[in-house]
Amino acid sequence: MKSESGSGADVPPGVRQRTDRDLGDCARVLAEVHEHDGYPVNWPDSPGAWLTPPSLVASWVAELDGRVAGHIGLSRSGAGDAAPGLWSARAGVSTDATAVVNRLFVAPWAPGHGIGALLMGQAVAEAQDRGLHPVLDVLASDTAAAALYERLGWQLLATVEQQWSPEQKVTVRCYAAAT
Repeated sequence: MKSESGSGADVPPGVRQRTDRDLGDCARVLAEVHEHDGYPVNWPDSPGAWLTPPSLVASWVAELDGRVAGHIGLSRSGAGDAAPGLWSARAGVSTDATAVVNRLFVAPWAPGHGIGALLMGQAVAEAQDRGLHPVLDVLASDTAAAALYERLGWQLLATVEQQWSPEQKVTVRCYAAAT
């Protein structure tokens, strides 16, 4: 779905910092993504809280045609994140030198506008402005996301198993932004 301005030119998506007022729209888009693509795998009891974890440093939304069309977050490393430890061991730095890109999703009605790449660029720039190296974990089964990261030049650090709960073991691919 392409939008057009009064002049007939395509209006590109925009990215801006997320505000608390955006949480309802973000939760609605997340529900659409969950139904369409299965992300997140485990639907959160409180989508608004899931989008604002205590480790969150910053977050952004993409807008298209005046609607929230995507979201991304940047967080400090947490206990369940594998990529920060892998990157820090490889680079010889503390995990405190990393920032975790997370909560990335794009509305199923907004493909083909480069929204994922725009959001990734914003998160990477913010991490670098803070002197941090961006990393992320993604389910190995999420091949579309992995393809985006690799197209953007991210480096695969490893593929690891994680125990998300006593009955749920998952395989994740761990990435770091190109150096």
